[in-house]
Amino acid sequence: MSNTTFTMIKPDAIEANNHGFILEKILASGFKIIAMKMVLLSKYQAKKFYKIHDGKPFYKDLIDFITRGPVIVAVLNKKNAVEDFRSLIGATDPNKAENGTIRKLFAKSVGENAIHGSDSDDNAKIESSFHFSTNEIFNET
Repeated sequence: MSNTTFTMIKPDAIEANNHGFILEKILASGFKIIAMKMVLLSKYQAKKFYKIHDGKPFYKDLIDFITRGPVIVAVLNKKNAVEDFRSLIGATDPNKAENGTIRKLFAKSVGENAIHGSDSDDNAKIESSFHFSTNEIFNET
């Protein structure tokens, strides 16, 4: 079990000016931000990041959505980070997300669900290294 996870605050949340509230909720939940930046993904980068979904019916819409505006990518640190963060963000469908979760509060739909969180320790490492070099991650633990 790793103490780090990866997150991406998506264009819909930034367009709605909710990214500050989301970051505040993350910090209030005991996570420490050990790397963070705002980026505008190219189509090439988005396709590479989401290659696991290539061929699925929603793939083109996902790429169009994630590249339509800036995103905030971050590496977070906390004991049991992946599982705790998945609980904090809630179900992909905001209508099925628990009250108080980030997606219940800020997501518009399944497709525009405000935030991404790694679903495993392995994916957290892969996704973090996609966006950050080792010297950009300030992990004190």
